[in-house]
Amino acid sequence: MNSKNSKHRIYTTSFASVYPHYVTKAERKDRSKAEVDEIIRWLTGYSQKELETILEDKTDFETFFAEAPKLNPSRRSIKGVICGIRVEEMEESTMKEIRYLDKLIDELAKGKAMEKILRNE
Repeated sequence: MNSKNSKHRIYTTSFASVYPHYVTKAERKDRSKAEVDEIIRWLTGYSQKELETILEDKTDFETFFAEAPKLNPSRRSIKGVICGIRVEEMEESTMKEIRYLDKLIDELAKGKAMEKILRNE
């Protein structure tokens, strides 16, 4: 398989293995797991029960985003740099969705108000 066709390893990584890092990052800045969950539900359309099932089943990132009930259309207003890449300029869709989530968690950890994070300005 050449590198052009190979998938980034994050795609096959279980969402459950990264989720605790999102929570830890938030909690280190006096934010909560509930806020992390709210961001994930806002972005993907999953219910809290569906999110908990995904964590239990160790669903991978690719499936997590591919099966998301309703990706929030407001996510396209997420701008900025994450991992040295400008999110709004990314083309590849699954990676872009992962980076949107990373950016939202970063905003939470930086103390941004939930209304602004969830684009309810």
